[in-house]
This record gives sequence, C-alpha cells and structure tokens, in this order.
Amino acid sequence: MKTVLDTNIWLDWLVFAEPTVAPIARSVESGALTPLGSDETRAEWLDVIVRPVFRLDDAARAAAAATWDRWVRRCARAPTCTLACRDRDDQKFVDLAVAERAAWLVTRDKALLALARRADRAHALSIVRPEAAALQVALSVGQGLSTRRANL
Repeated sequence: MKTVLDTNIWLDWLVFAEPTVAPIARSVESGALTPLGSDETRAEWLDVIVRPVFRLDDAARAAAAATWDRWVRRCARAPTCTLACRDRDDQKFVDLAVAERAAWLVTRDKALLALARRADRAHALSIVRPEAAALQVALSVGQGLSTRRANL
C-alpha cells in the first residue's frame, strides 16, 4: 500500500521510537507499506533532524537520513493539486499523496487532518493519525499478506 508519512511520523518512528507508529514501521520493513517521498519531503526531513531540540549527533542524523532513504520510494515533484492545505508547508505531502494515488497520508498535523473528509471524497485518500482504527486494520491485513508471501 502506498502511503505518505509526514515528517512528524518519521520523527516518531526514527527518533522517538513512539509505540503508536510501531505497526507502521513493521509494515514498511515487511514490504506491506510503501512510503512515498520527494525531494521536497526529503529536504524537510533533513532540515528537521538537524534542529538542536532533537539533540541528535552526527551519527544519529546520518542514520536517520539513511533509514529514510532506505525505505522511501522517491517520486518526482508532484504538481499542486486542488486539495489545498491551509498550511503551505504541508501542501507538499498532500500533493505527493494525490499525485501518486496513495491510500494513506499519516499525520498528527491538524491542518492536514482537516482535509480528511474532502481527500477521501475527491481522491480516495485517507488522511489519518497513526493510531487510527482503519489504518491499524489495513496494516494488520497487509502484514498477514506479507507473511504469507514470505512463507511461499
């Protein structure tokens, strides 16, 4: 399943080891979930992980950048879509998800979450928090499929 993870979800996974994103991490690592990224989303990731508030040393920043690069399927810059986010800094995630026909955009960002109903109706895009029940069900089904494929 194609998905877009916003920067805070990557932080939860790779910096904070937040338990609510563990199912997402397992799904990515098993191949059941394909995170999408672009030059713009990668640039934001690299900008964020150098912020002093996170207290990451050079080795930790390099590891976080390498892990992002390892798992993300890089996509071309997406054109601006008609689903406009009130926070211009978050528009790149919406544009990418819509252009690549992602099933999910996973976020905790209020501006992105405010688009959920319109995104679902107009683009069959589910904008959800990482702990959303629908996402958890999809991940558990996806994990089962990946496990069965690995055992064949």
